[in-house]
Amino acid sequence: MRTRAVILAGGEGTRLSVLTAKRAKPAVPFAGKYRIIDFALSNCVNSNIFDVLILTQYRPHSLMDHIGRGQPWDLDRSFTGGVHILQPYKGRKDTDWYVGTADAVYQNLNFVKRRQPEHILILSGDHIYQMDYYTLLTFHTNKSADATICTIRVPMDEASRYGILETDPQYRVKDFVEKPANPPSNLASMGVYVFRTELLERLLIEDAARASSSHDFGKDIIPRMVAEGLKVYAYPYDGYWVDVGTIDAYWEAHMDLLSRPPSLNLNDRSWVIHTRSEERPPVMIESGSSVRDSLITDGSIICEGAVVERSVLSPGVYVGPNAVIRESIILTDTYIEAGAVVERAIIDKQVVVGHDAQIGKITEASDLGITVIGKGAHIPAGFTIGRNVVIGTDLGPNDFAEFADKCVPNGRKVMGDNKKRAEY
Repeated sequence: MRTRAVILAGGEGTRLSVLTAKRAKPAVPFAGKYRIIDFALSNCVNSNIFDVLILTQYRPHSLMDHIGRGQPWDLDRSFTGGVHILQPYKGRKDTDWYVGTADAVYQNLNFVKRRQPEHILILSGDHIYQMDYYTLLTFHTNKSADATICTIRVPMDEASRYGILETDPQYRVKDFVEKPANPPSNLASMGVYVFRTELLERLLIEDAARASSSHDFGKDIIPRMVAEGLKVYAYPYDGYWVDVGTIDAYWEAHMDLLSRPPSLNLNDRSWVIHTRSEERPPVMIESGSSVRDSLITDGSIICEGAVVERSVLSPGVYVGPNAVIRESIILTDTYIEAGAVVERAIIDKQVVVGHDAQIGKITEASDLGITVIGKGAHIPAGFTIGRNVVIGTDLGPNDFAEFADKCVPNGRKVMGDNKKRAEY
């Protein structure tokens, strides 16, 4: 089965707040050492798919630096395809910013068809899961399907966030509606599709000519295929899958990794999640410190008297003497100074949390939200940052001058000189 995978990785990811202020959503770090896109890429190579196109758009630089020529995933090859990263461009015929998922593939149709693949596998670059795409492709070909949609059961109260399907007993799709206000079921699309290449080309060309179309697979292409009676099937998936498109989902997915047993087994040597790793020294945990139910990545230092509980520390995180971190996600090279307390927070790269500062707080009320601190921010010593607070990128102590009582209350956004940017 000659298959080309197309990973849609251009998402701006505004619901991830300041985590996507300087990077595309698929490039957001995950589980200490990975990026979100590593899961789709690793699923491809573990499924023996070595012909991969990545379509980028919003702030692609960190994503491109991370992927490079694809060596960590054994994709630095040309004869069997390898990995290629494509961005919107202007040629003899002008192209423009992608207006939908289908439009992104349409604008790159000549590249997608190159090497004449039999099937096109459409993937999202911002989902966390482990899937054998070979089994999916076998299902697709055995059904002689025109298209196959990967599906999963979701909680009924969350079904309105997804494309919802209705199928017959043979898994053929009878109805498909994108993000219905009153979902008829909880069988949801995972945003993973397989198409016959020849048919996909026709569908995309026809869709591009429709002025009324939003040029999206879920909103336009799939519903039209079902309405026209084409053979669309639902592939049932029963493993762990999560769209980490919101701060709450991102935080909860990390907490899932810390459960016993973890919801996603990153230690499965038969299904390795590959990534580009930095050379870092071993972890240093000093005597008198306490680490419990946490993931600690290379280069981290946990000083005497420090406490780390149910948290994920990325490379190079420093936890000073008597500092406390609970139920938090701390990204690369962040510096938690002595006596600081961080609870239920997500702290981006290269942040400094000053001496005796307090970030977030674990409470019984679950609706207070997660506090998020943007890349490069410096929280002044002795400050208290409440729950559900958003701190912008690159803020320094002067940006907190308005808080004379050294307390940023629950629910506030402090954007400093960045406040002219779009709200996150």
